[in-house]
Amino acid sequence: MARLAGLLILLALVGYGLWPYYSLFQLNRALNADDTEALAPLIDLTEVRTHYKGRISEQVGAFAPEGDSEADKVLRWLTDNLKQLGDAALDQAITLEWVRDMLLNAIARATGPQERNLIAAVDFAFFESWDRFVVRLGKLGEAPTFVILTFADGEWRVTDMTR
Repeated sequence: MARLAGLLILLALVGYGLWPYYSLFQLNRALNADDTEALAPLIDLTEVRTHYKGRISEQVGAFAPEGDSEADKVLRWLTDNLKQLGDAALDQAITLEWVRDMLLNAIARATGPQERNLIAAVDFAFFESWDRFVVRLGKLGEAPTFVILTFADGEWRVTDMTR
């Protein structure tokens, strides 16, 4: 009985380990379907937007001065407004079509302009933690694109992409 329980646990671990790779195959199939809506169940658009907003806020925040002079106050006001405008613009710009184009461009950079095979573009794919899976499209040192899949609500979904 203990052997059977051990075997079932091992089988569950192997299944869990293969699950994000299966999600990559689903993502590849959705990218080749020429139907943007096929990507919807595989992409967490809210999380992708949140990660991009965070990166842009960090970059814009670096320009905000620390002083109390009138010029510094004006520059702080401008950077605060730029963040608000940037958030609204990102909500409109980051769509499923944008994610699809970003992934297809990353695949083209990694494999060639005629290739549309996500699996062929993958140079590295492995767990960063039990609920986070990192995929590198393209060789390290050649400006690869990193695709982050996160496990939430019983699914592996793309939650971030960085270049």
